[in-house]
Amino acid sequence: FRRVLFRSKERMTEVIQDQPEDSSYEEILRELAFETMITQGLKDSREGKSISNEEMKRRINAWQK
Repeated sequence: FRRVLFRSKERMTEVIQDQPEDSSYEEILRELAFETMITQGLKDSREGKSISNEEMKRRINAWQK
């Protein structure tokens, strides 16, 4: 658990340091949230927790009826 926490904090630091010096608090938070969504999405994909574009289109079409 500690190793995962360390890696998370390390990645957060990298994302923050990659931002321009004049970045606002909101812009930094948005980048951190984006990084989190990408990381979680890749993890879900590796674990088979994703659906195809075709399945998503089918679901959206069903919602619109």
